[in-house]
Amino acid sequence: MVKRYNQFNDFLKEKFGERTLKVCIDGGFTCPNRDGKCGVGGCSFCGERGSGENTKKIDIGSQVKNHLDSYRGKRANKFIAYFQNFTNTYDSVENLKKKYDSALVDNRIVALAIATRPDCINEDVVNLLKEYQKKYYVYVELGFQTANEEVAKKFNRGYTNQDFVNAVELLNKANIDVITHIMVGLPFEENEDVLKTVSFINSLNILGVKIHSTYIIKNTQLEKLFNKGKYVPLELETYVDKVCDILSYLKKDIIICRITGDAPKDILVAPEWNSHKKIILNSINRELEKRNIFQGCSFE
Repeated sequence: MVKRYNQFNDFLKEKFGERTLKVCIDGGFTCPNRDGKCGVGGCSFCGERGSGENTKKIDIGSQVKNHLDSYRGKRANKFIAYFQNFTNTYDSVENLKKKYDSALVDNRIVALAIATRPDCINEDVVNLLKEYQKKYYVYVELGFQTANEEVAKKFNRGYTNQDFVNAVELLNKANIDVITHIMVGLPFEENEDVLKTVSFINSLNILGVKIHSTYIIKNTQLEKLFNKGKYVPLELETYVDKVCDILSYLKKDIIICRITGDAPKDILVAPEWNSHKKIILNSINRELEKRNIFQGCSFE
């Protein structure tokens, strides 16, 4: 099959010479717009367990060892220690180092990935991450979702576009790669907002992008909006169309890390189609072929 966009698996295989998979880790972090520092309740779509809905709250070293000792440890020879849940730079540098070190317990781990918020990136954090570059490939995932700051305020993002730019520039200076997120179908979003977000990302030095649908999970502010009839999630066909537009306008050298989000089935409220990953991927690939879209074909 013709590859119509740059895939993260291919990037990792080229970098490490073979298949390389993630070990998802819950580091026991919270978030500054949950604990009151810049807000409470978190983003309106974020659940009580954060983005790592499928991780389990046991000590970090055991999470990694259990993963590698299971059948999943036989699926590859190299792995990424991926701190996924909530804001994984939101602590003292001393505590961050202890947590990161506790994940690097196996010589099969070749990379350290940190998911966080741009307002929780500073010189001290970057200097700590630089130390790990001596032995590991290090990259940072920064939340972003949208360049429309009014929409971001309404879903309680809690940081500005300039915060994001500042964090990217700090990480760029340290030669730490950045991956960010685009969410499609956010509440109060206008049709043109997605491509404005793509344009914003294209203007920065970003390694990769994760594209997510906006799904509703239990016990979130977004669920309350949905139940009141004030938010309607996208239909699959609309999501597919928007993903194809995003891919066509993203710069050709940006890595596409994913094109759909995985909602845990036990807490998914809507849309129902979000639980069918293969159907989503197949639908996107068919539409890319139908429209003869290759990544960056509309980029100027």
